Amino acid sequence: MRYLTFALTKGRLAQKTLDMLEKIGITCQEMRDKDSRKLIFVNEEQKLKFFLAKGPDVPTYVEYGAADIGVVGKDTILEEGRKLYEVMDLGFGACRMCVCGPPQAKELLQKNQLIRVATKYPNIAKDYFYNKKHQTVEIIKLNGSIELAPIVGLSEVIVDIVETGSTLRENGLQVLEEVCPLSARMVVNQVSMKMENERIRRLIDDLRQVLDQGKNEKA
Repeated sequence: MRYLTFALTKGRLAQKTLDMLEKIGITCQEMRDKDSRKLIFVNEEQKLKFFLAKGPDVPTYVEYGAADIGVVGKDTILEEGRKLYEVMDLGFGACRMCVCGPPQAKELLQKNQLIRVATKYPNIAKDYFYNKKHQTVEIIKLNGSIELAPIVGLSEVIVDIVETGSTLRENGLQVLEEVCPLSARMVVNQVSMKMENERIRRLIDDLRQVLDQGKNEKA
């Protein structure tokens, strides 16, 4: 039996994924060691390998077969546009992709005026404005502190991830339109899905049971 390799997004998503995998009997204690310098973590008994990667790199590893399975945010899947199977919504890391700006910018969105949009997610922004709203915009790619853009006059609005919205409110901004809901997703390499179908399907089914059980407990 060959190893199944998981690429996990560094940070909270990786920890929540490990918690979830443990509930179905898949463990990797080495990954819990925060002082470890290892790059690849192995569970020899279950023939599994794990590694951590930055969010935008996870779909790349999965598409090219360096990992069979990945866990990554829906925002990254949409932005990267890689060829892979999105097999499951894991239900955690829930947030929204939104168009945000000062209250007066809402009028610009309704009148379909030419505006500038700052974002870390140019592909998501283009798809939303060009294909869904049919509004011509100028997309400005930024790498951090997106909320700053409308405050200093770089753009009229931003497209960004919103969890609580507290940063927006503190800076006089608000959610103007919702682009799409987001959460952590499991993705699978297309060849791996064919070659290791039984193992991967069993894994998905077991995780679904955990999710359903969690929903029933909340209800």
